[in-house]
Amino acid sequence: MRIATWNINGIKARHDLLVDWLRSEQPDACVLQELKSQDHTFPREAIEDAGYTLETHGQKSFNGVALLARGPIEDVVRGLPDPEGAGPEGADDEQARWIEGTVFGEDGGALRLCGLYLPNGNPAPGPKYDYKLRWMSRLEARTRALLEDETAFALAGDFNTIPERRDADRPDAWTEDALHLPATRAAWRRLVGLGLHDATREVSEADGVYTFWDYQGGAWDKNDGIRIDHILFSPQAADRLAAARVQHEMRGREKPSDHVPVWATLDL
Repeated sequence: MRIATWNINGIKARHDLLVDWLRSEQPDACVLQELKSQDHTFPREAIEDAGYTLETHGQKSFNGVALLARGPIEDVVRGLPDPEGAGPEGADDEQARWIEGTVFGEDGGALRLCGLYLPNGNPAPGPKYDYKLRWMSRLEARTRALLEDETAFALAGDFNTIPERRDADRPDAWTEDALHLPATRAAWRRLVGLGLHDATREVSEADGVYTFWDYQGGAWDKNDGIRIDHILFSPQAADRLAAARVQHEMRGREKPSDHVPVWATLDL
């Protein structure tokens, strides 16, 4: 099973690019972030014509996540559970940042695929950063529940987290940013420390592996990037990891997203 995650940065702006990518790359399943579209206005037809089942959790002008698969998607859940009830963001988090469902390989092997768009958190400190850390705590709780079920699952998406200094071309430029503050990195370590496996790092420990380049300042031409898009596997899924890669060349396409797809292949 070949899966991918991609922050598309506006489905309407990059709809044709997405369809071309689906037809050429043919992932078995993928998750998308930052749709910036409500469910009823999402341009579904061309994606379905390309052979994909589609489930969305959208929001007008902001956020939004989607699951796509060449086969069925079962037991879909929209919205990250809040086991402690109402937090600062309210009991029903209105920000569309989480979707999960079960997808299947050609041989019938199943994977619980969780697509996420973790809050940016800037400016920090402040309420937006408090929301980010609260969201990461909820993510940890959901991950613990999935681990207790001993199912094969993946957390895939834009984590808005730079885990280590080597994950930024200019790490000192990010020391005061919500993506790389000590509390953010500590929350990341707690999450991964539950027993998850970072697909990209399972395959390569190389420096200079980035998934995002800003539109400003010639970041792409300078390779001034950061690695914030990740696929984390449960032990049951990581045991079957066959390959992983970052599709850097997509950043050089016409009217690209500022993020690129991250891939992983499982032998299910």
